[in-house]
Amino acid sequence: MTNLILISHGDFCIELKRSAEMILGPQGNIYTVSLLPNEGDKDFTEKFDAVTDQLHGNYTVFSDLMGGTPCNIASKKIMNGAEFELYAGMNLPMVISFVNAALIGNANSLVMETKQSIVKVNDLLNAGVFDEEDE
Repeated sequence: MTNLILISHGDFCIELKRSAEMILGPQGNIYTVSLLPNEGDKDFTEKFDAVTDQLHGNYTVFSDLMGGTPCNIASKKIMNGAEFELYAGMNLPMVISFVNAALIGNANSLVMETKQSIVKVNDLLNAGVFDEEDE
């Protein structure tokens, strides 16, 4: 299975992995790299490199925020020749979609599937999509 690295400000990536594991079970192929408040670019780069150096084969990186330090450091790695897919704006449906696609050996469209997972529930309720039996 392809490895996935979650990178974020603070422990968001760790908690996102834990939430995914509540739904999907243990995920030994998901790694996390947190940028903590007392750390800078160098600290994060060292931690990111420590994770990527141990991985053999392809990996994908999900970042919390486009333009944030974790995403910028990963972007610089790509600009300097590293080869991996980098997505910003990670969320739980995105991680679940990635894992499910890997399990069934299906190429997925993470961006499309993630966009489709964003729903304004008020609009569904106002349209009568749910009935009392759904409760």
